[in-house]
Amino acid sequence: MIHQSAIIDTSADLAPDIEVGPFTIIGPDVVIDKGCVIGPHVVINGPTEIGKNNRIFQFCSIGEAPQDLKYNNEPTKLIIGDHNTFREYVTVNRGTVSGHGETVIGNNGLFMAYVHIAHDCIIKDNVIFSNAVSLAGHVTINNNVTLGGFTLVHQFIHIGEHAFTGMGTALNRDLPPYMLVYGNYARAIGINKEGLKRRGFSPESISALSQSFKALIKSRNRSEGMEIVRPLAEQFTEVKKFMNFIESSERGVVR
Repeated sequence: MIHQSAIIDTSADLAPDIEVGPFTIIGPDVVIDKGCVIGPHVVINGPTEIGKNNRIFQFCSIGEAPQDLKYNNEPTKLIIGDHNTFREYVTVNRGTVSGHGETVIGNNGLFMAYVHIAHDCIIKDNVIFSNAVSLAGHVTINNNVTLGGFTLVHQFIHIGEHAFTGMGTALNRDLPPYMLVYGNYARAIGINKEGLKRRGFSPESISALSQSFKALIKSRNRSEGMEIVRPLAEQFTEVKKFMNFIESSERGVVR
């Protein structure tokens, strides 16, 4: 059902079963797949592709031009997967030609009120962004990440899977997978043990990650820390991912 007061560009490609609320505007080059519910007073501009069964609440701005002074109206894109929820006043910008050319959001994400996702961000599956989380451009966020309310993420930051930030965290370095951080600027607290338990990680793998955290994040002697962690990395895939992330980080990691 499309409300009679909604304004839909003739070039927009909308699945026949989607719902569009009153006073919503959907511009050209927008594709919306089946099962989506678009609330009132939403603005969606293209080029934007939105997958199946997404819920977009009132006053969201989706697929608007990037907030980048170098942007010159190039036809960049926003791609959104399936089963995401965008609460009130969420803003998501398209990519830039100097970046990926695309902003990409995966599946099953929850983006609470006032979240901002800037140009060229890559966000994978099963993420939770609490109220007023703001990502600068070119941020990459892996699966199962939870960002606490008012978390701020500097441009070009990489956040590993199953990481967690506390309320009001400011990230100016990469955040390795499985870690819990908090503060402005962020400081490493430990491994996200409770989150990993809820997601079915074994006590042995959580213990190995905790040992690796102490050896690589809190130890002052990195070479000695690597000697401790390498045997654990051979036993536990999670530790290998943790170690590889730290070794490959170009910005340095939160400590």
